[in-house]
Amino acid sequence: MRKKVDFLVIGTGIAGLSYALKVAKYGKVCIVTKSDAEESATHYAQGGIAAVMYTPDTYEKHIKDTMIAGDDLSDPEIVRITITESTERVKELIDWGVAFDKNTSGEYDLAKEGGHSEFRVLHHKDQTGAEIETTLLNHVKSNPNIEILENHFAVEIITQHHLGRDVDGVSEPVECYGAYVLNKANHQIITILSKITMIATGGSGNVYGTTTNPPISTGDGIAMVKRANGVIDRMEFIQFHPTSLYNPNEKPNFLITEALRGAGAILKTRKEKEFMQKYDSRLSLAPRDIVARAIDNELKLSGDDYVCLDARHLPMDVILNHFPTIYAKCLSIGVDMTKMMIPVVPAAHYTCGGIKVDSYSRTTIKHCFASGECSSTGLHGANRLASNSLLESLVFSHRAAIASVEEIKSLAFKDVIPDWDDKGTVFNEEMILITQSIKELQAIMTSYVGIVRSNIRLKRASDRLQILEQETEMLYEKSVVTEKICELRNMISVASLIITMASNRKESRGLHHSIDYPRSYSTGRAK
Repeated sequence: MRKKVDFLVIGTGIAGLSYALKVAKYGKVCIVTKSDAEESATHYAQGGIAAVMYTPDTYEKHIKDTMIAGDDLSDPEIVRITITESTERVKELIDWGVAFDKNTSGEYDLAKEGGHSEFRVLHHKDQTGAEIETTLLNHVKSNPNIEILENHFAVEIITQHHLGRDVDGVSEPVECYGAYVLNKANHQIITILSKITMIATGGSGNVYGTTTNPPISTGDGIAMVKRANGVIDRMEFIQFHPTSLYNPNEKPNFLITEALRGAGAILKTRKEKEFMQKYDSRLSLAPRDIVARAIDNELKLSGDDYVCLDARHLPMDVILNHFPTIYAKCLSIGVDMTKMMIPVVPAAHYTCGGIKVDSYSRTTIKHCFASGECSSTGLHGANRLASNSLLESLVFSHRAAIASVEEIKSLAFKDVIPDWDDKGTVFNEEMILITQSIKELQAIMTSYVGIVRSNIRLKRASDRLQILEQETEMLYEKSVVTEKICELRNMISVASLIITMASNRKESRGLHHSIDYPRSYSTGRAK
């Protein structure tokens, strides 16, 4: 089966949906999503979206906070673009119908999170992502120019490689002509030809054993671009959220939003002793990399499985009005947060690096854009400032739409693309080969490439991963394509990128902390 569309969008989070809505008036749009359309990392985002709305906040303050959180590795131009465009992009969300919480005076009820010097986080209780996702999806579904293919898995983006040409992206630019997409219902591969392709596939948290990411976050877009010889950047910077709910029998880990600490909750040991004063003057509201390392160290010192978040002193109306989902979730496992401390543990949360893009979200592959967590704009540097991720998606999907609409005027379809060739392959009837490899991969990454790293751990991870990669490629070559084998292959590719880039960074910086390189703290970051 073959399809032709002007714009192909892979992913249904805030990045993909907002882009689709903006380009739909200029051509036919097809959105591909590997699960139900509602299932995205955006849907699970609790805290909110950061933007400058009122005085005394200013763009300069938000810019400074972002640079400090990014350990001065953020691109100053990209940071300025993002922050100065934040207000307009958020107003667009409001115009679409997103209902951010307001206070009694009618102004938006802004929250303050770790690393922020002012109250600037717009939210919808503790379900901000779900509110945004539902609103955008309703607009997309009512747009006659947009088609959504649910339960369709993007296997590969189509480039010159599928025409039998070996291009490396340096001597000759790689071009994207669409994607090969698996219809999970009938196991058929569809050839979707597009003039412009937007990759908005989200993050890759499932390469780790403990993550807040939904199961769909397996680094698919990053891996596809890597295989097509596109440039991938800064994958060593994996953000671990300091406070996921400690509940060993549940996966993914339930996120306890940073906004709860912003409202006054305090990190403590199981013995009810505060500890953040030993690590940073900002205490429980220090940037996430500092808090996650502090918790990791406290767990090593105590031998405990978790630390605690104490919200017992917060007024009941604050908890019920602002954190109803968290309150209900904690109750479901027997924790009344008004009377008991919440057990928390760090979990892999956000991929700060990804597909390298320019200021208009163009990848190094022609006619291919990337936005959201799968991309690397330069905004986050060595660590993402809380609630800057949804903002980044909005800003760069908007800029990508501007560039795409201009670019598509001179583009035509590439009609000589062959259909998917699966001759000589058979269905893999031993799923244990895939499921066990996933467990091994997650164990390797969790043990050796986590919050604190070392050269010897990274070398061991690299050696173990090479064996997994060889076994998986052999299995892939002779197997009929399925979602699970593709996800395993993608996760191995992403894990390899993380290990390689971590090994190449001969310093401790932001989220990459190595015991082999003692930390030299930059201005503005407390030791």
